[in-house]
Amino acid sequence: METLSTARSFEGIQGVYRHRSEACQCDMTFAVFLPPQAKDGPVPLLWYLSGLTCTHQNVMDKGEYRRAAAEHGVAIICPDTSPRGENVPDEKDNWQFGSGAGFYLDATQAPWSTNYRMASYIGDELPALVAANFPVDMERQGIFGHSMGGHGAITQALKHKGRFKSVSAFAPIARPMVAGWSRPAFEKYLGPDEAAWRTYDSVALIEDGARVAELLVDQGKADGFLDDGLRPWLLEDACAKAGIPLTLNMRDGYDHSYFFISTFMADHIAWHAQRVKG
Repeated sequence: METLSTARSFEGIQGVYRHRSEACQCDMTFAVFLPPQAKDGPVPLLWYLSGLTCTHQNVMDKGEYRRAAAEHGVAIICPDTSPRGENVPDEKDNWQFGSGAGFYLDATQAPWSTNYRMASYIGDELPALVAANFPVDMERQGIFGHSMGGHGAITQALKHKGRFKSVSAFAPIARPMVAGWSRPAFEKYLGPDEAAWRTYDSVALIEDGARVAELLVDQGKADGFLDDGLRPWLLEDACAKAGIPLTLNMRDGYDHSYFFISTFMADHIAWHAQRVKG
């Protein structure tokens, strides 16, 4: 693992790191904020998964999470959203597929299947690397994310039963199997058999019996992607039928941007901290 940068912030350390990923067969970059409490021993860890077109840096620069993370004594890890590099296949004119659009799944179709294995990277490889190199308590983890990353956070929590003590999302793609901006990506990554898609769809996973203890979602009512891409009411219905407590906050006037995310970031971190530290 290579350290690319470190900076002091709110008495903690914001770092950016790079390593060779076996899952993605390329170099991967991620960010970690360690709160000041990490100097005294392992701290709880929150995973933040970013959305389409983003890297680790978008939330690091615009998410405004460090003050709250330092206050509550939790580390924040921000992975990249896809594999990248000259030898990684891509569709450069398509922002909804390829670089920046890994959808946190393991592709099964050529040529994507060699590199686009974000589910394994986030679920297995990166946690092992983080546990070995940072003062974090892997028994006290939470996960959250935005849009495509909200989809990734919820599906990771549903698939890894008991790993995460808390899960939340900002404007998640609730039903990617049918959403306009994710269905074409699923077809390319996973092939035509929709049965294979269900393990990467929050609503389908819940329908098939996966569970989390509770779920927090914030969604802007002025989000331009609300009706075609996000559809939180589908997640609300699935949770109601499954008996999963869901707090769905529909926020008047807020859109899909980091102005929205940064407004409610501290609320989410406080919510997670209460659960991972309790």
